[in-house]
Amino acid sequence: MHLLEGYRQRRRERLRRLYERHKNIHRLLRKHGEDILQSENFRSTRAHIQHGTMTVHNHCMDVARYSLLLNKKLGIGCNKHDLIRGALLHDYFLYDWHDKEYLAHRQRLHGFHHPATALHNAEKEYQLNDIQREIIKKHMWPLSVVPPVCREAWVVTAADKYCSFMETVGLHKGHGAKAS
Repeated sequence: MHLLEGYRQRRRERLRRLYERHKNIHRLLRKHGEDILQSENFRSTRAHIQHGTMTVHNHCMDVARYSLLLNKKLGIGCNKHDLIRGALLHDYFLYDWHDKEYLAHRQRLHGFHHPATALHNAEKEYQLNDIQREIIKKHMWPLSVVPPVCREAWVVTAADKYCSFMETVGLHKGHGAKAS
């Protein structure tokens, strides 16, 4: 009985730490990205699928969360304000890249071109600094050819690759409709 109680106590403690970490990340997202999170355009990303069944909105939220976790775990020392804002806006292209009719009028190579579109859209709505621009513009490296030069862009790029992979293979599932 003593072993079982010890196990339960360790489990409760682990769940409490996870809850506190989740609460802290949520607080940081609100603190540094409240204007983005409340924006009508950002909310509209809930209507578009990114990978698998994950919406663009949930993908960007996950990339912001994983960027914070990666920064903390590795002790990289990124500016959290820039990290969060760049992660939230990295896929701010505001169209459904699966829509063949829409893409017929655009360049078909979404992976190569959407960072520039996202940056253009973000600059119309928000005051961005050089680090935030770098994150948005270079998050598709190596497709962007020129690698990121700041640590925040490297962290968001890594978090984006991780989240994209997990969504594509179905290990991170969203609540959107299946992309066709």
